[in-house]
Amino acid sequence: MKKIYTFHKLSKYKSCHHLVTQKDQNSPYSFSLALHTNEEKKEIVKNRNEFSKYFPHKKFIVANQTHSSNICIVDKNEELGWKSLENAIENSDALITNQKDVMLTILTADCVPILLFDPINKVVAAVHAGWKGTKQEILFKTVEKMKKNFNSDAKYILAGIAPSIGRCCYEVDWNVAQHFKDVQNSYDKKADKYMLDLPYINKLQLLEAGLIDENIELSNVCTACEVDNYFSYRKENGCSGRFMSMIGLN
Repeated sequence: MKKIYTFHKLSKYKSCHHLVTQKDQNSPYSFSLALHTNEEKKEIVKNRNEFSKYFPHKKFIVANQTHSSNICIVDKNEELGWKSLENAIENSDALITNQKDVMLTILTADCVPILLFDPINKVVAAVHAGWKGTKQEILFKTVEKMKKNFNSDAKYILAGIAPSIGRCCYEVDWNVAQHFKDVQNSYDKKADKYMLDLPYINKLQLLEAGLIDENIELSNVCTACEVDNYFSYRKENGCSGRFMSMIGLN
């Protein structure tokens, strides 16, 4: 099995399977799993096939992420977007399902991936939140959709905020920082730049949606600081590799 990152709280539940992939220098393109970037697609498919052999009964779901606040409910047990972009879910940055043996996936290289699990109603979600998605409150909206469509009670939902670029490294201009000026402690000012804390802002959205603080686990891993293990678009000057965060029901 490849090197992976997992959350302590989510790992306690046998009914839920989750993980975050890491780089592997012995695999093509350091084990990037992105089909939408510049690598040879057959090599990326080879990486995906090598990975999925550890989960022979799982159907992997990949979306065409567009930095939107669009949320898709996966209601069928079928593979989408895994071997080809042609049947990926279009224009969606959050996936929700109550289907067993379906793995919802998010591809990132600095943006914030968030994994959600409702252990009462057996529902999972995977969310992609860059600054645009965070500004549009995609994470808050995903929890609200879980409540509306699956009768989830937010106080029982567990959340894992996966490795992403941290406040230490995410330098932005005011044209980005201004969207979060009303969020207390969302950034540090550094000369005429701003060090934005997207994982923290997304945690606040979870709390606003009704999650309990103790059910929210942050990795506290900065992808730019730990570029040996994770792809970082910023640190690697526009890398095309992506790692994958995923969650599914057993």
